[in-house]
Amino acid sequence: MQPTRIAVTGSTGLIGSALVRSLRSDGHEVVRLVRRPAQTGDEVEWDPQRQYVDVGGLVGCEAVVHLAGAGIGARRWNDAYRKEVRDSRVLGTAAIAEAVASLDTPPRVLISGSAVGYYGDTGDRAVDESAPPGDGFLPKLVVDWEEAAAPAEEAGIRTAFPRTGLVVARKGGAWGRMFPIFKAGLGGRLGSGRQYWSFISLHDEVAALRHILDTESLSGPVNLTAPHPATNREVTEAMGRALHRPAVFAVPAPALRIALGELAEDVLGGQRALPTRLLESGFSFAFPRIDDAIGAALR
Repeated sequence: MQPTRIAVTGSTGLIGSALVRSLRSDGHEVVRLVRRPAQTGDEVEWDPQRQYVDVGGLVGCEAVVHLAGAGIGARRWNDAYRKEVRDSRVLGTAAIAEAVASLDTPPRVLISGSAVGYYGDTGDRAVDESAPPGDGFLPKLVVDWEEAAAPAEEAGIRTAFPRTGLVVARKGGAWGRMFPIFKAGLGGRLGSGRQYWSFISLHDEVAALRHILDTESLSGPVNLTAPHPATNREVTEAMGRALHRPAVFAVPAPALRIALGELAEDVLGGQRALPTRLLESGFSFAFPRIDDAIGAALR
């Protein structure tokens, strides 16, 4: 992609901040959507709860990357937090989609963040973008989240849904919270450890988002997961090797349910999601296996 103007929501998060750095390093003009009055020339105000976007700030954008949303694992789940998670994604996506669709010259592409939670608990069954949604809160959330982008699709904007797995990063996100635990020698498997974790290195996550920006044939769901999903037991062993620490502890399922509430079922389950569409479109992973991804995060 030639240097151009790109808008990004969630620009202070783990993925968003890394994407903004990458785009700017290649000469792109990045405008960041912020939940307060804009204070600098690279900011655009928006309020996902009120479904408000300062549309004038999006004029001239060739692409919009929407990554904002409350952290799914940031707090123990209850009715209030489930509503917050849902509203932040569904209302926020609807606001962005309606805003870009209203422009006289809309962007040529909208990348609207999504998640492999769409598939539910797949056990050891491998799934790709052709699989139907699973059952439960997260699959239903992802279905509604992606459907909220309909105004952009109806306006003829190429719209892609990167269904991201667990992002392996030393700081930030769910994985960032694991590193100190394992470094202290307190890491271990969760439940049986047989559940699959579809992971992706932060480097490959950013590279894949940029690949979608550049690849006109990619629209709809695109799994952003490494081609070799690992079980929780395999992740535990890899973390122990990388940090030269024992990883012998195990957190039994009942304890997880007490600590996490309903979220525990998603931790004890997992997705064996494969990046079929990325690979078929010519994308090459720099860190395809779990040891590679953990090593990259530590470097």
